[in-house]
Amino acid sequence: MAAYTLPEGFTEFDMFTFGTALLVAGLLGFFLNAISIVSFLTVKEMRTPSNFFVFNLALADISLNINGLTAAYASYVRTWPFGQEGCEFHAFQGMIAILSSISFLAAVAWDRYHQYCTRQKLFWSTAMMMSSIIWILSIFWSAVPLMGWGVYDFEPMRTCCTLDYTKGDRDYITYMLMLVVLYLAFPAFTMMSCYDAIYKHFKKVHQHRFNTSLPLRVLLMCWGPYVIMCVYACFENVKLVSPKLRMLLPVIAKTNPIFNALLYSFGNEFYRGGVWHFLTGQKIVEPVIKKSK
Repeated sequence: MAAYTLPEGFTEFDMFTFGTALLVAGLLGFFLNAISIVSFLTVKEMRTPSNFFVFNLALADISLNINGLTAAYASYVRTWPFGQEGCEFHAFQGMIAILSSISFLAAVAWDRYHQYCTRQKLFWSTAMMMSSIIWILSIFWSAVPLMGWGVYDFEPMRTCCTLDYTKGDRDYITYMLMLVVLYLAFPAFTMMSCYDAIYKHFKKVHQHRFNTSLPLRVLLMCWGPYVIMCVYACFENVKLVSPKLRMLLPVIAKTNPIFNALLYSFGNEFYRGGVWHFLTGQKIVEPVIKKSK
């Protein structure tokens, strides 16, 4: 086996532990999201415009799972085996998955608001157009660092790659703050507004179909700490933060696809019936929504 040097601040046990965490999170998320994707593709009754958003969310999340599994493999072999170009592609692919996933969370919230509150029907043309815009914008903003606005480089453990937050230069600061506004603040505000309106509707009809505070809490729990560190890097030297902590935060963020699958596929009353049909062969029972008086 070729010789390798452990990254600064990490032991053999650390490499194994982080690799195992990435492996478990990646495999579990991949399995759950794969079921969600295959269910949508095979069960005709669940192929609706609203479920199309959840399907796209699962596609984005399974892409992030694959990204995490690649990092897990590199952690076990103790080095990044794909070179600098492979590192940039890994970071680019991961960024697309992250940005599109968060965008589809906001899209699902917007659609749920109309499902429960306004009772406006979502048409396929609208769902397709919104999904296309989300993917195109995610690809665009992920490609920006490849064109010089920000840089993709290795994480502290040097077994996975992301936006290099250690530079702290003007390009990084402007790019990161733009992402925070477009891909955290705006989606979070959309989710908060939509789910607050849904909660008021549930309270009026005395029928709470799901926990309306949970989707935003899960998003902030998974991605909040990592984003805080990236914003901190805009103003202070982030290298003073422990390498293990800087590695732990993205690992926590990569658990988000697991929670998304549980909340939006297996916990969604309009989607879980199709998953159940796929797994057991039993037909879907369409839920009935009460109208506000």
